[in-house]
Amino acid sequence: MNTPVIGLAIAIAALATLSGCVTSTVQEVREGHTELAEGDAVVVLGRRNRPSSSETELDFVSCVSRSMGNGSNGIPVVDGEAFRDALFPWFEPRTAPMNASDLPELISHPALVDRFESVGVKYVVWVEGSTRRTDSAGSLSCSVTPGGAGCFGFLTWENDSDYEASVWDIESGRTVGRVSSEAVGTSYMPAVVVPVPIIARVKSSACSSLANQLKGFLGNSS
Repeated sequence: MNTPVIGLAIAIAALATLSGCVTSTVQEVREGHTELAEGDAVVVLGRRNRPSSSETELDFVSCVSRSMGNGSNGIPVVDGEAFRDALFPWFEPRTAPMNASDLPELISHPALVDRFESVGVKYVVWVEGSTRRTDSAGSLSCSVTPGGAGCFGFLTWENDSDYEASVWDIESGRTVGRVSSEAVGTSYMPAVVVPVPIIARVKSSACSSLANQLKGFLGNSS
């Protein structure tokens, strides 16, 4: 391999320590008063009966749940699985709400009132949305020769995360607001012998932004 190619390979290896560019925005709409007293908790849920191609989005719901409970400003969050076990069978895949509009009828069910109180859940945060690839460009080819194997080329792609969390008050059976998070990022994969992915952490950024905004929203007693 000649000197220029070696130099380019070293430069690409250095880029591997970087991440792709991500831009995120958060919006909030408040429709009612929120306050968490001692003993109150939140549960973060999402649609459970999705097609298998969307199952990874359940990871996003779990990420938001964990992030809301972490940090110095973390708030009490009930584990989603523990919540579903306590309210069996109403939140199992066959009976779980399909979307946020199905929640009012379900959370006002007389048989569930005592169960909500037993687990200490005051607010249900219902998350909907997805992360999808919106654009891609470039090419990459790999070959095997008697002298060795290698890949050459340059790929780039853009992912867009768009999520909205509806916050429902169990006592009133009504929504008290919505928080949305959108993140857009571009990832790269240059290759000189070895492909080096430089990934934009789009979904992770959307999760952090949404969780942080929700903590402020629920901790705001105004």
